[in-house]
Amino acid sequence: MSLTGTPFFLTTIVLVLVALALPLGLWGRVGGPRLVRQAVRVLMLLFAQVTAIVMVFVIVNNTNGLFDNWADLMGTGDHVQAAADLGPDGTGGKKVDHEPKVVQQFRPASDKRMGPGVQETQLKGRISGVEGEVYVWLPPQYDDPAYKNKKFPVVEVLPGFPGSAKAWFGTLNVNTQLKPMMEKGEVAPFVIVAPRTTLLGDTDTGCANIPGKVNADTWLSVDVRKMVVDTFRVDDRADGWAVAGYSAGAHCATKLAVAHPDRYRAGVSLSGYNDPSGEPASLTAKTPELREANNPWKMLQHAKTPPRVALFLSGAEGDGYQGGLAIKQSAKPPTTVQVTMVPAGAGGHGTAVWKRQVPEVFRWLTQQVAH
Repeated sequence: MSLTGTPFFLTTIVLVLVALALPLGLWGRVGGPRLVRQAVRVLMLLFAQVTAIVMVFVIVNNTNGLFDNWADLMGTGDHVQAAADLGPDGTGGKKVDHEPKVVQQFRPASDKRMGPGVQETQLKGRISGVEGEVYVWLPPQYDDPAYKNKKFPVVEVLPGFPGSAKAWFGTLNVNTQLKPMMEKGEVAPFVIVAPRTTLLGDTDTGCANIPGKVNADTWLSVDVRKMVVDTFRVDDRADGWAVAGYSAGAHCATKLAVAHPDRYRAGVSLSGYNDPSGEPASLTAKTPELREANNPWKMLQHAKTPPRVALFLSGAEGDGYQGGLAIKQSAKPPTTVQVTMVPAGAGGHGTAVWKRQVPEVFRWLTQQVAH
């Protein structure tokens, strides 16, 4: 039974009702010695507590897009087939443009909570050694004959940790929010791409390449990118690509944009952090060297040439705002940085806040990315 499916959710509701009915109907009817009666009554109360907790967890999980399946929940999922040392640029010395085309077959997304138009595929990353699902949503103009020769801009969207690749669609409603805005010309007709980022069970990859562990950077910035370019009518230039994320995904988005101005023109961070230790479960938080190498603030300070990239960084006091200011102070042209404060009381570190920011974020992206 699927963790996020309706049957499991309905089962938890039935179990809660049964757990409430048992003590109401049987409390005074329990027979046997006093110790046995007390033990049975305690078990009924415990059963009621456990079923209530499970039901609440399912509601929270489905609302926030935390875990996709039982393997993600139990921390047993492993989507890494190989983790070779791919060098500084994450390509292993390969010229990606010269590699065979990666044309994937897509099918409608099985999870209807993601809204209309979302497609999914299972991708095996030829360079990264990662395998996982990728979701794609095409703008309303994509199949319009007037746009038949148009190559569309792309935004790659990343969830937090733990987090589901479905969350930007199923929780933030990025597609249903943006479709009418695109039809009215308020924002550019972006293709939205959401790849799996939970690759090592209960360990956050930090979206990094760590030989022998994982090549998450290459999965996101090379393999997924190439597949989308080869499969869909999209812009293959850095000017046509952006990456956006929230929480741990925000850290990743900033880092990927700063590290790869040849692949992304813009990066969006919603309530992110600079130091990888902001997520203790991250591989990149394990040593001082990894923390230094994967901190976008430090990356900008040490860059020989400031990257040509635009950054949008938002957060509340103590939740991304100060980190955004630090990056803005370190940035030098042609790097540009916009920092936005989320007001106190807006909702804290949660999907409700990030959902409300979607229109603002995509208006900003429309000004930064070629379309």
